[in-house]
Amino acid sequence: MSESLAKRYLAIRRQTERLARPLSPEDCLAQSRPTGVSPVKWHLGHTAWFFEVLILDKLPGYKPFNPALLALFNSYYRSVGRPFDRRLRGILSRPSLEQVYRYREQIDRQMLVLLEKTAEHNRLIELGLQHEQQHQQSILRDIKHLFWSNPLRPAYLEQEPPTAHVEREIPPLEWVVFPEGLHWVGHEGEDFAYDNELPRHRQYLEAFQLASRLVTNGEFQAFIEDGGYRRPEFWLDLGWDTLSEEGWRAPLYWQEREGSWWEMTLAGMGPLEAAAPVCHINYFEADAYARWAGARLPSEAEWEVAAQNVPIEGNLLERGLYHPAPLAETGKPGSLLQLFGDVWEWTASPHSPYPGYRPPPGPAGEYNGKFMCNQFVLRGGSCVTPRAHIRATYRNFYPPQVRLEFSGLRLARDRR
Repeated sequence: MSESLAKRYLAIRRQTERLARPLSPEDCLAQSRPTGVSPVKWHLGHTAWFFEVLILDKLPGYKPFNPALLALFNSYYRSVGRPFDRRLRGILSRPSLEQVYRYREQIDRQMLVLLEKTAEHNRLIELGLQHEQQHQQSILRDIKHLFWSNPLRPAYLEQEPPTAHVEREIPPLEWVVFPEGLHWVGHEGEDFAYDNELPRHRQYLEAFQLASRLVTNGEFQAFIEDGGYRRPEFWLDLGWDTLSEEGWRAPLYWQEREGSWWEMTLAGMGPLEAAAPVCHINYFEADAYARWAGARLPSEAEWEVAAQNVPIEGNLLERGLYHPAPLAETGKPGSLLQLFGDVWEWTASPHSPYPGYRPPPGPAGEYNGKFMCNQFVLRGGSCVTPRAHIRATYRNFYPPQVRLEFSGLRLARDRR
């Protein structure tokens, strides 16, 4: 038995349930939009489904907990059946929330028996745990949008909004220079990595510079006040068309009240804090801001090379803030700050396969490979990312119009 993996399994499964604990059954059923978000109850069921269908169902003599659930909690794995329409997940009043928790309990019992007997499935179990940590982030992301969509603007956290403290001075932005050269990119070693982080390969980079910190709310507000959302010269054509259709004039969750900006957080509404990193912007907004600022977005290879030797620490899920935080200290000259946590950082790189990439066989091959089209890569994790889930080679990805994620930006430019 892999005792450490069993402990990790239980810890991650319980963490998911702790995140759902402040919510009512009604909260867990609701779906605030047909695409991009899911009910919390569905997340709870799907993360049990993953272990059942991809691991337990392959064992001789296994009998499903409830065959009807196999389609309801399938997300997009077409190789194992026809998924239920994701736009309608919010109508699934049955199974009840209590039944979903019982489903999780039964799957856990059988998974722990499996871990006791053999290590044959450990690699796939680790994939399931990493998958569950992704859904922990999704639970917080989706409940935030659900509560924002409610005119009452309820709070998930019973605490003062993190934006309510005193404004802090913004540390000056500095530029950290990286020389040209041939670099190794991609995951190395036996530790877990998703298939889209492989294979490790060499990539030549021209000399470049990265901003020492993330772009803040105050800096992004200056872009807005300079007409940033009204000036097409800063926008990619598809971004401008989408902006015009959607009517964007500020990041998601910003609201203007009597001439001042407020922001929705998981602790409710609070005044916008200028020193905190800007959050919930999409690729188009990040790219437009960078052009306005006379800079650009980094490539994902530039970001990874810069982050290779930086410790993984920062405002991550374990801190319990669940919101980007102002930079606490300036750091040493030439150092990069806020690389991990706070917000996922948009890069200029499309989510495409690395040279020599081949998706793994079976349902696991549907995890990343089928999304290597019309998506852009984000790096570094956010304030709702578990620390053990993030690494310098991690490639997150979303369509360029998505604003739901805890996403922001760091500027880059060519070396001058």
